[in-house]
Amino acid sequence: VQLQASGGGLVQPGGSLGLSCAASGSIFSIGVMGWYRQAPGKERELVATMSNRGRTNYADSVKGRFTISRDNAKNTLYLQMNTLKPEDTAVYYCNADVVEGPGLYLRNYWGQGTLVTVSS
Repeated sequence: VQLQASGGGLVQPGGSLGLSCAASGSIFSIGVMGWYRQAPGKERELVATMSNRGRTNYADSVKGRFTISRDNAKNTLYLQMNTLKPEDTAVYYCNADVVEGPGLYLRNYWGQGTLVTVSS
């Protein structure tokens, strides 16, 4: 199973950016998917998560600005980021709890990360 994140880049403060994370491989089902980020010199932190039934959880720092969504048919997770601030600058990682076929093993996977830079 692989998680492929894309969509990072350079954006000005106040701007918007969208991230995508596509899961591929021997997937039976996917449970919680989420976005995490790691800024330079800081620990990795939760940004937002979403269950396969649509329940969401957001870090206080992004509430009202970021929106997490997913397409279960495509095994793809999204993050729409609006009103970006310089402190949102980080490498963003996707994460997923995957039930792999045919043995139906539950494993947790990380994507490779995509850099988001918010700067004028």
